[in-house]
Amino acid sequence: MDALRAVVSGIDLHSFARAAEQLGRSQSAISMQLKKLEQQTGTQLFVRKGRNLVPTEAGEVLVAYARRIIALNDEAALTLGATATSTTVRLGLPQDFFEDVMPATLSEYSHKHPGVHVEVQAGPNHVLAEEVRAGRLDVAIAFFSTNTRNEGELIGELPMRWMAHEDFINNATDSRIPLVLFDHPCIFRQSVLAALDQANKRWRVAVTTPSLPGIWAALRSNLGFAVRTEHGMPSDIKCIDSQLELPKLPPITLKILRSSNTTPAVHDLYEILQRETIKRVIPD
Repeated sequence: MDALRAVVSGIDLHSFARAAEQLGRSQSAISMQLKKLEQQTGTQLFVRKGRNLVPTEAGEVLVAYARRIIALNDEAALTLGATATSTTVRLGLPQDFFEDVMPATLSEYSHKHPGVHVEVQAGPNHVLAEEVRAGRLDVAIAFFSTNTRNEGELIGELPMRWMAHEDFINNATDSRIPLVLFDHPCIFRQSVLAALDQANKRWRVAVTTPSLPGIWAALRSNLGFAVRTEHGMPSDIKCIDSQLELPKLPPITLKILRSSNTTPAVHDLYEILQRETIKRVIPD
């Protein structure tokens, strides 16, 4: 089981060095496990590509079986009341929910599964969805455009709002609307640019950042306007939809996604995350 966990972690993290760190093993111990697996299977499972090891065709088959074997092992351990500290569930969230949904979810989950390690990943929506599809995340919530179908379970719709720092609202003199945006690709970015172009509004990108704290910092620096949901909006940032003749924005959809991993640990994480997200994000 240790060898199989090393294989899966190395593939998911795109680095066996990082896998060794996550599993609390030395790189040489991981290398020995990989060599032992190749000896047992009688075939080469990995080849070096640049600085990384990538699976051969046989290696890809092994990884697929390894995921199933690990899932069954962990399910059996949990069903029988064993607390295996090596059990890991992987959770993905947009940064918007790190202040309330994540701590509430982890708190309840840790009481139900005290021996399970929860690995949390933040990321853009398209990355979170792809990580779930690829089995590298077990559960995630992510934003989608309202016309996205057949992916995830709907949690609800939220209005997108124009935002700026309270000191900037009455002092905006730029002939072009200055925008504070997430890196491309981003649903919020795509929506605001489409709305501005449709309304024939002139605009310019003032700041681009990969982080939500970066968005708030840029607004506090009076560098422009941003578009986000009101959830988690700081008190000194204001919604300005009715000001400056800004175009109307469409709503955005929030969904919860789950991988094919159906162990009790993953199932409980899914239910708790869904419940806490609805409670804290969706208006009554």
